[in-house]
Amino acid sequence: MNYSHEVENMCVVKKGPNNGPAPIPEEGKWVKSYQISDIAGLSHGIGWCAPQQGACKLTLNVKEGIVQEALVETIGCSGMTHSAAMAAEILPGKTLLECLNTDLVCDAINVAMREIFKQLAYGRTQTAFSEGGLPIGAGLEDLGKGLRSQVGTMFSTGAKGVRFMEMAEGYVIKMALDANGEVIGYQFVKVGQMLEDIRHGMSANDAYAKNIGQYGRFDGAAKYIDPREE
Repeated sequence: MNYSHEVENMCVVKKGPNNGPAPIPEEGKWVKSYQISDIAGLSHGIGWCAPQQGACKLTLNVKEGIVQEALVETIGCSGMTHSAAMAAEILPGKTLLECLNTDLVCDAINVAMREIFKQLAYGRTQTAFSEGGLPIGAGLEDLGKGLRSQVGTMFSTGAKGVRFMEMAEGYVIKMALDANGEVIGYQFVKVGQMLEDIRHGMSANDAYAKNIGQYGRFDGAAKYIDPREE
């Protein structure tokens, strides 16, 4: 290590306190993290691309500094979905620092990686106080039935009002309106479960009928509309 002439001529002043880093909560323990292998936990990060036309939710399960599980969810950009496929293949098996310095193809995924790194490094994780953390595979619990991301899609205009298109429950097929024309409920089809039933041998018509549900005061509404065509 090279020192400047000024530093070389300085006298030594002994360092006093040397307590190390502040402990952070990790999977039910308090840990002083000195290196990447000291980091563990499951957490989420949200990222966005430069033109802000799409977003990514990244979930990582980290054990001893190494990513063991990755869930990459994207919305709003078709190219981002293909980037997510590459990122999901890239991330597991890498150290957290490697992941931070790896090009994950899409700006939104890179930003999500940056944000989740900060949470893990500071102990602000979902498993901070969960003894032993969560098993590998726990990230799938964030998905709905049929392992599909939960998506909300709504559209509205001042002239024609609101249209519900997709809720956490599923794809909205009808909206229920009262006598004043206000929304009082909706009917939906659980797409993930419907496709699972079809995959397991049920006819498409039976699977569709089985997975229709409703919310709110749907029965007895004054009017029903198709949110995509009316």
